[in-house]
Parts: sequence; structure tokens; C-alpha cells
Amino acid sequence: MVSRPVTRDDRPAPRPDARRRGRRARRWVIALVVLVLLLVGADFGAAAYAEHMISQKARTQLQLTDDPSVTIHGFPFLTQALGGDYSHISVSAAGVPVADKLQDVAVNAELEDVTAPLSDLTNGNTKAITIGKLTGSVTIKAADLARLSPLDKIKDLRIEPSTSQYVQNGDSGQSEPTPTTTTTEGQADQDESSTGVRISGHLQFAGKDLEIFCFAMIEADAKGGTIDFVPKRLQFGNDQETTVVPQAVQNALMPNFKASISTKELPLSVTPTGVRVQSGSVTIKGEATNVSFADLSK
Repeated sequence: MVSRPVTRDDRPAPRPDARRRGRRARRWVIALVVLVLLLVGADFGAAAYAEHMISQKARTQLQLTDDPSVTIHGFPFLTQALGGDYSHISVSAAGVPVADKLQDVAVNAELEDVTAPLSDLTNGNTKAITIGKLTGSVTIKAADLARLSPLDKIKDLRIEPSTSQYVQNGDSGQSEPTPTTTTTEGQADQDESSTGVRISGHLQFAGKDLEIFCFAMIEADAKGGTIDFVPKRLQFGNDQETTVVPQAVQNALMPNFKASISTKELPLSVTPTGVRVQSGSVTIKGEATNVSFADLSK
């Protein structure tokens, strides 16, 4: 008996019910994918709406001309919104005015364990919005520092970083080293509770306009809630023949560089934990626990 190859026509045709089950399965998969996409889209849309609402409230609290940047972390958002509990929210703003003295303060805040009932959020009841832990930073530019007493007596005030060692021990025979900051791979620069700073500008003394460099320490006083400028020594500017400032002149001019900033008067109202000096600005970092969103501008 001679066998022959099996052809397509010899194979049994699939049953109609099997074909229908296959089509129904594909429809369910497509419907499920569409539903997931719709839910994800709705989640992101709701998160964007909540970010906009928080941004508007922060704009009012911080007295800004523009809405600050707000990011609500975590997914899904809807479960956080329905429960009124958010694990992590980031807020950043620039150009924040403070107490008619500072005009261009930059604020960055990380808010953790935030309680914000949806009804209070939509109704603008910021007193009901509480923050379990707040880690923030406030950056003040040299132009704003020049408005603070007694630094307002210094013309053309400039701020530059310096090392603590050079502030404490430098003299006319040394060149100022470039300040360095301890870093760890994958981590941001570590801020210290005190650091060196070089403040320069022009002061009037005995009828003369003197260019003065003041080497000082900036210290974060957590107990007193202040950032203190502690001058250590003075040098004349480059247009002088010598950098040595007579002790009598130092005693007369040093108080012009001694200033304090109360963190209670700054946005975020944090307890100062660290300070960093960059060219042209000073950044104050701090923390607070169990605070109201309505108190961020105090």
C-alpha cells in the first residue's frame, strides 16, 4: 500500500466554536489593554490636576507672581488622593520675596508624609494640609544679602566661597586655596553646619573709599534658628600696596560684616542644619517636622 503526504486539505478544519473562543480572547486582551491605558491616563491626569492645585496654593502662600513647580511622586496617584495621604511631594520656586528686604530667594522643598484631604485641597483649606517631614533649602543671592543690616553699608557686595582653614589662618603670605567639598559617588555634596566665606566690597573709612575683603565663617545655629556671619579678619583690595589691614582699622570695620539671618523669617521656617556658599549666593538648608502647609511662608 502506497502512502501519500498529508496536504492542507487533508487536515481537519478547526471547529467554529474554537475560532469564536480565540476571537473572544483577543477582544478581552484588547479591552483589558485599553482599560489599563485609560486608568493610567486618568491617574496621570488627576495627578496633574492635583499638582496644579497645590502649585496655586503655594503661589498664594509664598506670594509669587508665577506658579511654582510641583511634583507628586508615587504611583498610582488616585489611591493617594482618595486616602488624602501622599508619600512625597517636591516643590520649587524662584523669585520669592521676603519681608520687603529679599526679592529673589529660591526655595526647594521635599515634603514627606503629607496629609491633604481632597476636599480641603480643592476648597483651598491649606491649614488642614500637614507635612510629616520637610527638608528644604533657601538660596539667597548677594544682591539680597546687600539689603540686610549691616551688610547694606557695603557697596558692590560680592560673595565667594573660601576654606575654613584660610579664613582662620590665612595671611598676606598665602594664596587662597580653592574650596573643596567632600563628595561621595552617587551622592550630592555634603553641607556643613559652618563654612568659610569671602565677602568683598567698598567701605568708607576716614574719608577714603576702601576695597575690603572680609574672611568670615557662616554658622548655622540650630538652637537659635539663625545663620550667623562671623568675621575673622580683613584684607585690603588689590589696588592697595599691602593686604595687611592695621588692627585699629579692623576693629572699626569688622562690625560691618557681622550679620545674622533668622530662618523664622524665611520661607519654610525650618531649623537650620547646614549652609553652603557658592559664587554669588548662600544656601541655607534645614528640616522641620509636623508643620502646616499654611506656615511655609512664615
